[in-house]
Amino acid sequence: MNRSPFVCLLALLAASPGIGQIVTDKPDEVADVEIVDHRGDRLPLELEFVDSTGHVVQLGQFFDGERAVILSFNYASCPMLCRLQLNGLVEGLRELDWNAGENYRVVSISIDPSETPQQAAASKQQHLNAYGRAGTGDGWVFLTGDAENIRAATQAAGFKYRYIPENREYSHAAGVMICTPDGQLSQYLYGVRFDRETLRLSLIDATSGRMGTALDQLLLFCFSYDRSTGQYTPVARNIMRAAALGTVLTLTVCVAPFWFLSMRRGPASSGRVSAELSDETACSVPQRLRDPETCPERLAPEGD
Repeated sequence: MNRSPFVCLLALLAASPGIGQIVTDKPDEVADVEIVDHRGDRLPLELEFVDSTGHVVQLGQFFDGERAVILSFNYASCPMLCRLQLNGLVEGLRELDWNAGENYRVVSISIDPSETPQQAAASKQQHLNAYGRAGTGDGWVFLTGDAENIRAATQAAGFKYRYIPENREYSHAAGVMICTPDGQLSQYLYGVRFDRETLRLSLIDATSGRMGTALDQLLLFCFSYDRSTGQYTPVARNIMRAAALGTVLTLTVCVAPFWFLSMRRGPASSGRVSAELSDETACSVPQRLRDPETCPERLAPEGD
């Protein structure tokens, strides 16, 4: 019996920390198959791989200190899970306004040491065609390598997988890592679907706010990364702070023009108003108490 779909399903469930805790009795095929959170650790950028053109490259060549990197581990002959994950990543990236290569990079490393650069090139072309943005070929690289370098990269990233000899397949979980421009693991996104806002906030977070607009910075302040789901969730306290700040700014903008206008009028205007009020007050007292010089026109002539 072909157990590949069953194994892929269990691997997909194991990729989610919440669901993975429920599945306690795992078959041998998915034992020790998981993605361990290594946020804050650095990748070994000195590792050597072979790109889709057959050239030997170092992993560090794709971390330029400016752009965040989306890292994934896959392999070309994967029967199902890799295809689902990479297709889901393409869908998420297409929703972003930013372009691969220009604003960020994607690095996909094969976990199969027998994979050839030609297979990597075919995978790259397939997913770039699905991505559908011209001039982004350098922004997404597919790398192959020997078992030693692959193992070093996956161990550093917390990506645990297992080879199944009888099926000649690899059992692995689904997810991608968001890395800082200098090679530090920043966030983990689990599963095979990556929504626009999660990708956007993860990339902004990984670049310490160098990407995105002022509104994006506000959103990042109001949302916090939830490691149990691999997504960003609202932070009530920060939302209240942002709302309070917005209220203060709104009141300031509304009141400031009136304050400046009153300051420009100065004391002369206030003096005129005071004088007018004084005259009205003086003329409103009983007639016998009025000063003829103050309200002469309102005094009636005295009778004989």
